[in-house]
Amino acid sequence: MYIKKLMLLNYRNYRKLDIELGPAVNVFIGNNAQGKTNILESIYYCGFARSHRNSKDRELVNWNENNAYVSVGVSKDRLDKKIDINILKDGKKSIRVNSIKITKIGELIGVFNVVMFSPEDLKIVKESPGIRRRFIDMELCQLSNRYYYNLVQYNKVLNERNLVLKNRKIDEFILDVYDEQLSSFAEQIIKDRINYINNLNNHGKAIHKDITSGKEDIEFKYVSSVKDLENIKISMKEGLLKSRSKDVERRITSIGPHRDDFIILINNIDAKSYGSQGQQRTAVLTIKFASLNIIKDITKEYPVLLLDDVLSELDFTRKAYILNSIHGIQTLITCTGIEDISKYIKENAKVFKVKDGSVKV
Repeated sequence: MYIKKLMLLNYRNYRKLDIELGPAVNVFIGNNAQGKTNILESIYYCGFARSHRNSKDRELVNWNENNAYVSVGVSKDRLDKKIDINILKDGKKSIRVNSIKITKIGELIGVFNVVMFSPEDLKIVKESPGIRRRFIDMELCQLSNRYYYNLVQYNKVLNERNLVLKNRKIDEFILDVYDEQLSSFAEQIIKDRINYINNLNNHGKAIHKDITSGKEDIEFKYVSSVKDLENIKISMKEGLLKSRSKDVERRITSIGPHRDDFIILINNIDAKSYGSQGQQRTAVLTIKFASLNIIKDITKEYPVLLLDDVLSELDFTRKAYILNSIHGIQTLITCTGIEDISKYIKENAKVFKVKDGSVKV
């Protein structure tokens, strides 16, 4: 899988951009605040209909304009895809895949697979469980329509249950109904997450050893608020019933996959609390490259890899690992200079110069 063409109109600082990308390495060079990240963001947006920077959709539209347009032409083994997204100033958007308008985001996710590695990804290791849940949910959604459906339905029922908990008069029967529904969707979500964590371990352990020259072992462990992961549905129903009085008091649901997390252990030590900055960066690198391989295993094609200004943050060993591991994967790299990576770039690479919202080959 690779992008053949990218077109932007009134997207952030780009009035108009129309470029053809190479199937291998594409390097975007320029000073800071020139628009390099905006290019990668627009490609990520075509995969998920959202920015990796948590920006609101209206912020993607050039401030002098009423709408922005993003289009990518994607070459795939089975059927080429063309994704067109029109973003209005009020945040609404219209999405077409091969000229067919889609009405649900779930119809877009998975059409075009992408893995992005940016400096912000250090949050996966360092910050709250919500960041890690978002990561695993985004990865699973682009691999499974079933997972996306279960997650949407779970969140819908969860919100309805929480509304009931906020009422002064609690309807126990309705809570029983919601508990049954929540437990059913939770069972599928947690099973898929655990399977994904197992795949992270299967691929990540070898990758991490390669990056650290065998000095470190990495392990990912799923941590659930549901006690018995062998009998998830039953255990969750029992837990919801047991915690009902507490939920009523706090007016929020305290058990379920929306409370779960996964931990990252390096040499059996929690990387979040005790890992060095270098170890945390390496853990993120391991996660991203393991994700590439998981997507390849399931879809039979590598996704597009986006590397947003991460090489400058890494030491020589980790930088070399990345640049030696991207053969056969379309990779878009942003950086301020080519000197550090020129010896790794092959003849079929394309280099673009970015300045003030314009791109030149």
